[in-house]
Order: sequence, then structure tokens, then C-alpha cells
Amino acid sequence: MSISFIKSEKQYRKLFLAGIVNGIGDRFSSVAVLAMLLQLTGSGLAIGITLAIRVIPSLFFGPIGGWLADRFPRKIILISTDLIRIAFALSFLFVKSEQDIWIIYLSSFMLAAGEAIYAPTRKSAIPRLVDRDYLVKVNSFEQVMLGIVLIIGALSGGVVSFIFGPYVTYWLNAASFLGSAAIIFTIVFPENIEVKVNNATKKKNLFSVFKKVILISVPVQILLFCEILIASINGLDNVLISIYAIRVYHLGDVGVGLFYGALGIGLMLSFSVANQLRRNLLISGLICLLLEGIFHVILSRTHLVIFAFLMFCGAAFMSGICNACFDTILMKEIDQQHQGTMFGLLATISNTILGISMFIAGFALKYLDPRTLGLIGGIAYMIIAILILSTISMKFYRKRGTI
Repeated sequence: MSISFIKSEKQYRKLFLAGIVNGIGDRFSSVAVLAMLLQLTGSGLAIGITLAIRVIPSLFFGPIGGWLADRFPRKIILISTDLIRIAFALSFLFVKSEQDIWIIYLSSFMLAAGEAIYAPTRKSAIPRLVDRDYLVKVNSFEQVMLGIVLIIGALSGGVVSFIFGPYVTYWLNAASFLGSAAIIFTIVFPENIEVKVNNATKKKNLFSVFKKVILISVPVQILLFCEILIASINGLDNVLISIYAIRVYHLGDVGVGLFYGALGIGLMLSFSVANQLRRNLLISGLICLLLEGIFHVILSRTHLVIFAFLMFCGAAFMSGICNACFDTILMKEIDQQHQGTMFGLLATISNTILGISMFIAGFALKYLDPRTLGLIGGIAYMIIAILILSTISMKFYRKRGTI
């Protein structure tokens, strides 16, 4: 992998490292919480509810996070959300029986609320910390960060939870938030840009900004539509990972970590392709979405753990390239002064739909076999990609016909 560009991006390196530290701790905890839920309740519905609770706060806090990011210093926002989440990360220590599940629901909600503010702030900080020519490389490198988080956090988290018990992972999660805050404290943001952008956006209405950007950018319109459709299917995948590991392959905590680790490997490998892309990013992203669906279809049919592992790797590989393409388009199409607001609102829309999708997936598992649900999800990805690619192709040929 060509990562020489990272040498000249000192401030982004710190943001990247903080993301790894933050994410690894969170994944350690997530694996343990989901496994503990299944042990306490034996219910796929409880998994669906918990995962839904984690994304529903985006409906309220996503726009707030984007609004704050465009008006206040990003460093303060990032550090504050990390420090506040420490208390809720430790609250899982008090879950002892099924009667204490409300603690999981409440703390999951609050941790997700913090992430809903943190994520758009962090994403909108990237174009300010790196050279514009490196955006494709950086966004593909972000998939490497997610991969490292999944491999070390989820895979190791499953092993640690199995050997030492889940409570160790909760302490590690709290420590990771503290470590992330300490790293972000050392980042130097370009103050002149921060002040200029913040002053320019103070009088802007939240939804007027959203409307303005959407109306003037066709790629953003396509991506918004695509994000809504993809989010409606992603909920199935998020629920099925744990279900596949524990119920289908009977691998327990280690299996959950193993499959999340497979996703991490795929995301890391995606950098080798994504960072080479320069043109036709929208088409490339949609083709990868189509291929991701094919991997999910194959996954739903295989009965061998090693093949399931490889299919998870392949699906994540395609997803990583797709994400890098879509994020780069958004960063280039949206003005810097509106990026916090836009990323916050886009996250709100997609995460809210994702939460509803996960709840429905958990409920559907009471009536459908996990493999059937996985097959439906894979086919849905393929249909979404084919429909949008066909629409783009028709518009292209119509445009050529009028020339």
C-alpha cells in the first residue's frame, strides 16, 4: 500500500490515531455487550433493539453535531464527547441479570448520542487537516482505520471477553475514550479557516443549508438517495453478524470477534484499490455495491466457517471502496463551510433508517431463518446498484443524443 502521503499530513495522523484508539475500545465493549445480551435473554429481538438504540440518537443529535461543528472549535467538541462517554462506558459493569438490561439500553443510547456528535465533527475536520489532492487517499485510508478497529477491537475483544470476562472490556473502552481525548488535544487546527467558516455559517439556517446543497449538486442527490436505500439494508447485516456467529455457526463470543475481524481485513485491503481511483468515483462505488451484494448472497448459502469468513472479507472489501468513493464525492461537492451541517444531516437520515432496519431485522428473525434474511439483504444490494447504474446510464445516453 502506498501511504507516503501520510508523512506530510502530521495533524491528520493524530486524528487517525485517535480514531483507532477510540474505535478499538468501543468495539471491545460492543462485542461483549451483544454476547452478554444473548446469554441473558437468548433473544435476537434484544440484539435488534440494542443496535437500533445505538443509531436512533442520530435523529436528534446528528444535526446538532453538524451544527456545532460549523460554529465551534472542533477540538473542543471532539474532546468533550470523548470524556463524557467514559461514565457510560463503565455503566455496563453494573449489569448482572436480565433485570438490568435497561442499563444496556440507556448507556447504549447515550454512547450513541456522543458518537452522533463526534462523527460529523471528525469527518468535517478531515478536509481542513489534509491537502485536497489527497482526499481520495485519505478517505480510502479511513477504511484502513475501520479495518484496524474491527480486527484488533472486535476480534481481540471477543477473545478477551471469552478469557477474562466482559467486564475487562468495559474498562478498556473507558480508557480508550480518555486516550483518544489526550491525542486530539495535541492536534493543531488551522485557526484562520475555522474562524472564517464559523463566522460565515452563524446566520445560516440548518435546513436552508441542506436544501441549498442538495438542489445544486446532482451527485449529492444521487448519494443521498443511495444512502437511504443502503441504510435500509445495512440493518440486516449488523444484526446478522452476531446471529451468524452464535446461532448458525455456534462459535460464541470468539465467532462474533472472528467475523468482525473478517470485516476489518476486507476494509484494510480495500485501501490498495480505493486509493488508486481518480475518476468515475460514483460509478466505481455503485459497481462495488453490486459486488458486495453478490458476496452477501454467497454468504447466505455457505455452511463452512472458512467460506463465511472469506465472504465477510469480500463484502467488506467492496464496501470499503464504495465508502471511500462516496465520501470523497461529498467532500469535493460540499463547501467546507457547510460540511459539518451536511454530514450531520446525512448521518441523521441514514442512521435513523438504519436503526429502524435493525429493529425490523431483529423482529423478522422470529419468523425467518438467518440465511433467508441474509439472502434477501444481498439481493437488495444488487437491485439498488443496478437500478441506480441503469438510471445514470439512461441519462448519459439521453444527454449524448441531444448533443
